[in-house]
Amino acid sequence: MRPNVPTRAGICLLMADIEPLKPSNTGWLIADVVADTFAFGWARREVDPAVLALLSDPQWQPYVVFPSEFADDARVVHEVTHHDNKRPLFILLDGTWDEARKMFRKSPYLQNFPVLSFQPEQLSRYKLRRAQSEAHLCTAEVGAMCLALANNMQAAEALNAYFEVFTEHYLKAKQQLPIDLGDDLHLGLQTATRSA
Repeated sequence: MRPNVPTRAGICLLMADIEPLKPSNTGWLIADVVADTFAFGWARREVDPAVLALLSDPQWQPYVVFPSEFADDARVVHEVTHHDNKRPLFILLDGTWDEARKMFRKSPYLQNFPVLSFQPEQLSRYKLRRAQSEAHLCTAEVGAMCLALANNMQAAEALNAYFEVFTEHYLKAKQQLPIDLGDDLHLGLQTATRSA
């Protein structure tokens, strides 16, 4: 069940190298939930013209989502502002932590946008790859937090529920265990989708 939920916010995924091909990638979960999800491969030396067109589209207010310690203080924001009726567009750097830092540093076309930074209150629930720190969240978790900050609570809840179900399916498939479509995780996803 793919919980496509109406949302005012958009998500722009800049994906490192082979990230889209990894079965553990959670960026695609966002695309299933948020209709206005745009995904692009990232390259150091060239920029897809479609990325620049999206970022200059006047309907959007882009935010680069990244930890504040890597950005100039003047660029850092902790909340989403609603000005000029622009819709928030969250730019997520989808890759390993090292890849994401490189993408942040070496993408000059992102340098004029505010950097949205938040301190998650819980540790990551992502169990499919080892992170350098338990405080590092996976792409779907970050996407859900962005949606919540933009007051798109139903979409945030649906994405969190979808992420939980995806994790359960992935881990059970690796262990060759059956999946219970009537368990609490699946019922939670149905509830989150129905309330949208």
